[in-house]
Amino acid sequence: MAANLTVEASDFDTRVLGSDKPVLVDFWAEWCGPCKQIGPSIEALATEFAGKADVVKVDVDSAGDVAARYGIMSIPALLVFKDGKEVDRMVGAQPKDVIANLINRHL
Repeated sequence: MAANLTVEASDFDTRVLGSDKPVLVDFWAEWCGPCKQIGPSIEALATEFAGKADVVKVDVDSAGDVAARYGIMSIPALLVFKDGKEVDRMVGAQPKDVIANLINRHL
């Protein structure tokens, strides 16, 4: 996984809430099968949306406080943030085009 996609709890507020672009956050865990299933799509979307939106991943095991702040109960959970606020969310493994549409709605 590309290191630049990983957001730790310590830099979540800066990289996600402080971004001037929409941000798709993939809440995931190493042990989660569906999370691993959509991993390649998330990485591809990070490249495809570069410059228009940010795409990042938050490991719920290492950043549990961030996951708790947003009420993450099931993973993968894909949340879209814009102007420092959550504006959309989707839970469960989805096809890449469905995830892309989630981002496109907020561009």
